Amino acid sequence: MNPGYAGRTELPDNLNALFRPISMMIPDYGLIAQIFLFSDGFAAANDLSKKMVKLYSLSSEQLSKQDHYDFGMRAVKSVLVMAGKLRRKSPDAPEDELLIRAMRDSNVPKFLEHDLPLFEGIITDLFPTSKKPHIDNAKLEGAIKNQLDKENFQFVQKFNNKIIQLLETMTVRHGNMLVGSTGTGKTTCAKILGRALQQLYEDGHRDDPFFNPVEIRTLNPKAVRMGELFGETNVFTNEWKEGIVSKLVKDAVAELEGKESHWKRWICFDGPVDALWIENMNTVLDDNKMLCLNNGQRIRMPDTCTMMFEVNDLKVASPATVSRCGMVYLEPVHLGWRPLIQTWLQKMEGVIEAEQLERIGPMVNTYLEKLVPKVSNMKMAISSEISNLVSSCLKFIHIFLNKDAVKFENKEEADKSVNNYVAFSVIWSIGGNIHDDDRTKFDLHFKNQVSQFATDFLKDVNIYE
Repeated sequence: MNPGYAGRTELPDNLNALFRPISMMIPDYGLIAQIFLFSDGFAAANDLSKKMVKLYSLSSEQLSKQDHYDFGMRAVKSVLVMAGKLRRKSPDAPEDELLIRAMRDSNVPKFLEHDLPLFEGIITDLFPTSKKPHIDNAKLEGAIKNQLDKENFQFVQKFNNKIIQLLETMTVRHGNMLVGSTGTGKTTCAKILGRALQQLYEDGHRDDPFFNPVEIRTLNPKAVRMGELFGETNVFTNEWKEGIVSKLVKDAVAELEGKESHWKRWICFDGPVDALWIENMNTVLDDNKMLCLNNGQRIRMPDTCTMMFEVNDLKVASPATVSRCGMVYLEPVHLGWRPLIQTWLQKMEGVIEAEQLERIGPMVNTYLEKLVPKVSNMKMAISSEISNLVSSCLKFIHIFLNKDAVKFENKEEADKSVNNYVAFSVIWSIGGNIHDDDRTKFDLHFKNQVSQFATDFLKDVNIYE
């Protein structure tokens, strides 16, 4: 009754005194899992439930502690629901392989890269004789690659895996969070998946209930007041004013009743999650999927609607919020900075002279291959992502070397200017945000690289003077 954290109101003392103290016990996860598995047709439910509970207890003890990790009852239930779906889809498949796949699909998306080997090791120890189940995602991968090509984006296998993991998480959760720092591709992940699902639907692949057209509605929950977000009553006129979230959910309900019922709607909250506004969505994110408003309205969210959140971290989110949502964690390692350069080179065809563009690509790659690992370990004046620094570097080069900005008399002058402009761009993007204490180190590393190009404006000077 008195949780004692932001977003929840504590009972006043005079009311609190009227309640008796209560005690609660930890639920028997093994028995719950056993009943679920038996009800889904697993003959070996007794052994499998024990192994599953052991997996969660070992994971909570051995894996790193992260704000978005949850190994509680809701996490266990999501695995059991997924296992049941897989069992009905493949009734002749080995039971242990189905459970292994369910445990992987439910947990791997949220793990950090260095926790994955530990998790795989725990599964191998618990199921030493079981084979790793093969999953055929050829149709979906083809659609994802096609949508990436349309946007001039690069196909990176690790990032592609994250897009597929988002879909797998959505099969068991109607509330999903894309967690990760800026530049890791959270927005692209959701948009490309939505377009890929629509493409599969239009191509006639309608055997999967998730292959449907998708409409994404995005809002920033921190840009408006709470009343504007969920609705409020005017104290002077007693008139109810609709909120953004309630309007979007009502629109989804209306569409379900109309002809557009095959469309999926994703309501995307692109902003920081905090306990003040997210606690009002607990009933929506629960299994009953009910949006309860201040005026007494209760709107049941339709099955065609999904709540999606794009967040940097969950430091201030309550455990109640974390446990209710499926997590997909994106790290810079999944995408990296190299695809940014490749995409930029494709977009610059016709904007920068082809002969100069051929030289810029290898030159920028050579600089960054050596400098990025060094800069990653240096102190920044303002915390910055490497992807953002690389993007700034490419924008600098675009400004200096586009056809409208510069005209060269001959090839020798063009080569010399390209070297100088690229060097300048690298200094004031990759090295521009470095703290004074580390600038001397960057100066040294940069001059070691610049010596292989004919760059004349840096001879015997400190690059920051």
